[in-house]
Amino acid sequence: MHMADALLAPAVAATMYVASGTAAGVSIHKLKKDDDAQKLPTMAVTAALVFAGQMINYTIPGTGSSGHMCGGMLLSALLGPQAGFLSMIVILAIQCLFFADGGLMALGANIWNMAFYGCFVGYYLIWRPILHSRWFGEGKSAQRARIIAASLLGCIVTLQLGAFSVVVETSLSGITELPFGAFLALMQPIHLAIGLVEGLITAAVLCFVYEARPELLREVDTSDTSVTAKSSLKATIAVLAVIALVVGGGLSLLASSNPDGLEWALFGNAEEGYAANMALDEEDFGVSSAAADTAGSIQEATSFLPDYAFKGSDSAVGTSVSGIVGSAMVAGAAVLICLAGGFFRRKKTAK
Repeated sequence: MHMADALLAPAVAATMYVASGTAAGVSIHKLKKDDDAQKLPTMAVTAALVFAGQMINYTIPGTGSSGHMCGGMLLSALLGPQAGFLSMIVILAIQCLFFADGGLMALGANIWNMAFYGCFVGYYLIWRPILHSRWFGEGKSAQRARIIAASLLGCIVTLQLGAFSVVVETSLSGITELPFGAFLALMQPIHLAIGLVEGLITAAVLCFVYEARPELLREVDTSDTSVTAKSSLKATIAVLAVIALVVGGGLSLLASSNPDGLEWALFGNAEEGYAANMALDEEDFGVSSAAADTAGSIQEATSFLPDYAFKGSDSAVGTSVSGIVGSAMVAGAAVLICLAGGFFRRKKTAK
């Protein structure tokens, strides 16, 4: 769902930067009093895991399309909506600047579409209400069932909202090649399927965490005596870190070559015998602007592994290196954010 700059008019892109920036500012303000010592390693490793997970496009059978996880629901369930949202900003910014994944001018829109809904709408309207409900009864198995239900419902709903926002943003940008109704009719069903798969992945990870270290999950009632940690915090973090490395450095090589949901809606996959959909020309579509040209020039200069590969090379090694390096960069940036937040909190307290 990473939008290219050509899909947005500068005014729409600027508006989305303001919207995402405002949400980021509110998140930073709310996190000023957060002194959770567990958050630093958890934020680092889960952000790296989501970065690696986004590299794996999974095939949507019978469509010629593929999808990848967004990760907002996963991060907010483990970190809370504010820290989860800031982690997603780190992931999307690093993808954009260093791997040329998503346009720089479109970064504000991509943050809104892929992070805001999953982290805030998914958490406050789906995750928290379901985890505090009495769905499925009492006990550990019921809690596990609520985690699965919240993961599935949250990912499906928030991806639908993100896909709808893409359609609205392109429509407001005046791209006449994308009639609202036709584009909407392509985007919503394919992202329903993508959201279902992401929900299953999210549920699997969160159920593992629930079994290993339940207190890491937000809104989970740990007062129940049947809910006990089976692993230490260090062991749980280590397992998640190893998964991130394996996914980014190894399983990313198995990613589907089919276009993702947005690309599939725009360009189709006729060469593989599937629908042409909007049938746009990949080399010449959307709107052009001086702002987009400038953003593109900056992105070309900063991206040292464009499209998760060595420049001018199709070697699989480039994909593995991209997964490992990107995961490490995301984890490092998350640690720096946590450390900076702790420094400013201590400085304010001292005053």
